[in-house]
Amino acid sequence: MYAIKSLESAAVAGKRVLCRVDFNVPIKAGRVADDTRIRAALPTIEYLLGQGARLILMSHLGRPSGTGFEEAFSLAPVAAHLASLLGREVAFSGDVTGEDALSKSAALEDGEVLLIENLRFDAREKKNNPDFCAELAALGEVYVNDAFGTAHRAHASTAGIAALLPAYAGFLLQKEVETLSGMLEAPERPFVVILGGSKVSDKIKVIDALIEKCDALIIGGGMCFTFLLAQGLDVGASLQEPDWVESCKKTLERAKKANVSVLLPIDIVVADRFAEDAAYHTVAVDSIPADMMGLDIGPETIGLYAQAIAGAKTLFWNGPMGVFEMKAFENGTRELAFAVARAQAQTIIGGGDSVAAVNAFGLADRIGFISTGGGASMELVQGEALPGVVALQ
Repeated sequence: MYAIKSLESAAVAGKRVLCRVDFNVPIKAGRVADDTRIRAALPTIEYLLGQGARLILMSHLGRPSGTGFEEAFSLAPVAAHLASLLGREVAFSGDVTGEDALSKSAALEDGEVLLIENLRFDAREKKNNPDFCAELAALGEVYVNDAFGTAHRAHASTAGIAALLPAYAGFLLQKEVETLSGMLEAPERPFVVILGGSKVSDKIKVIDALIEKCDALIIGGGMCFTFLLAQGLDVGASLQEPDWVESCKKTLERAKKANVSVLLPIDIVVADRFAEDAAYHTVAVDSIPADMMGLDIGPETIGLYAQAIAGAKTLFWNGPMGVFEMKAFENGTRELAFAVARAQAQTIIGGGDSVAAVNAFGLADRIGFISTGGGASMELVQGEALPGVVALQ
């Protein structure tokens, strides 16, 4: 497990604390449309303000060109929304590291907060440019990283700056690392992993990392069809990756040797085209018509998967079971989400579309832990070093 310096060990009273947060939230008509990520950072923000820190927050938003200000990607609406959540003024700087940011950070009193403009308005952020790191560091005296969702990026605000200031992990980042690392190192058993999504190629590293650590692996989504090909089945017009069939065969062999149960669909909801109003019906997995595509798991598969989930003591889920964005093909993902919510287990959602699913079905408050970092959580599970976390060790 990563040994990172905890925020609670930092002396922050009266200090200018530069805190990297993940405020990469959707903005619609000049307002924050979903504040989940902002709320996730509140424990760290409120702790620092309560300790008398002079808090400077920094984040990126979207994918600006890196050539300067772009109104569509401004963090100004975020500052206004954060002020409403905190019940106090949040100062805002239109600069990233310029004179406005410097003067406003210097003017902060104990317990006051400033948000600087989108880091990615400056191309040097993503390049981890040493001069940009130094300019950011000049804004503060202590550095805190609470942006787990960007911890897999070696950017100036997530990695480079940590070498220039006393550096600590915020509560969110620390909880993410401890929960995911603990799941890998000492899960309560049975440990059941649920993986979905469209492509095996996107998940093969996760499968390789978990296949001999879990007791059962449940596979759904478009990626299941390449596994079915590996079993010699015809999957019709379903999404498939022929180049990954051999890899799937090896995974199934590894699982068998390790006595790990791999659960694949036994029935599939097939459609005549990829559309909400497509004609669809359910077929056995060995009877997929040549001109139809699988877009969800069927009811017998749901029952099989739900039974395995009910017996778990640790559950990790990443990726939907079907095209849940379309009402006709949401049933598999919805029913598994409810099965996970009902389970008497430590439940962990590994970011990405699975988070969107539990939110869509109103189940977020019934899940033990929901990761805020899709890419970062997957890389940690894969055993890859996260630059933003390594920098805090």
